[in-house]
Amino acid sequence: MNLEWEAIGYTASVWILPVIVAVTFHEAAHAWVAWRLGDDTAKHLNRVSFNPFKHLDLFGTIILPALMLIGSGGRMMFGFAKPVPINPANLNNPRRDMVLVAAAGPISNLGLALLAALLLHTVIIFEGDFREWVVSNLINTVWFNILLFIFNLLPIPPLDGSRIAAGILPPAIAYNLLRFERFGFLIIIGIFFVIPLLIERFGFEINIFWWLVGGPAEYIMRYMFSRIGVL
Repeated sequence: MNLEWEAIGYTASVWILPVIVAVTFHEAAHAWVAWRLGDDTAKHLNRVSFNPFKHLDLFGTIILPALMLIGSGGRMMFGFAKPVPINPANLNNPRRDMVLVAAAGPISNLGLALLAALLLHTVIIFEGDFREWVVSNLINTVWFNILLFIFNLLPIPPLDGSRIAAGILPPAIAYNLLRFERFGFLIIIGIFFVIPLLIERFGFEINIFWWLVGGPAEYIMRYMFSRIGVL
């Protein structure tokens, strides 16, 4: 029993930091870019900050992802942080700038993934179990940030990809896309969780999350590692 708890504790210790850092930078990037482009709504609410408590949501960031991992047998995870308040009317060029604000979060995650991958070159300064712990944290940082990067670019409301698409598509189509934002959570759960479970009842096993997010993330991570010469 003690060994089981030690294993659980170790697993938590190599995932907590990657998740907190990824989510914090993602939300802070949205807030910072919005502020620089003319909307200071998030700044007045202290969201232009690297303080994780300004961004993390207890249920959405911790409890829900854990429940979904358990419920899906480890096949998918979904969660959310406190949304960054944006007032498009305050932006210098609302249609263009909303695309930039939306893209800032995923781009920050890709940057963090690259930084963590590069830092793997520095682990030789550590020894023993601590080196293994640092390596695990860095690899998980790479993996989780790439997952967030790809997942958030999906054009499904309310993900960042839908706002990017809305800024590129003709206004009429963009309007119809964003109309589904109120149902976004249900749509995501339906696509990635409910539909695969229903199909399994007919004897077929599919993993939509892996097809759309996990597989591409694995490819990007392997490519990144190969290009910078680690692992």
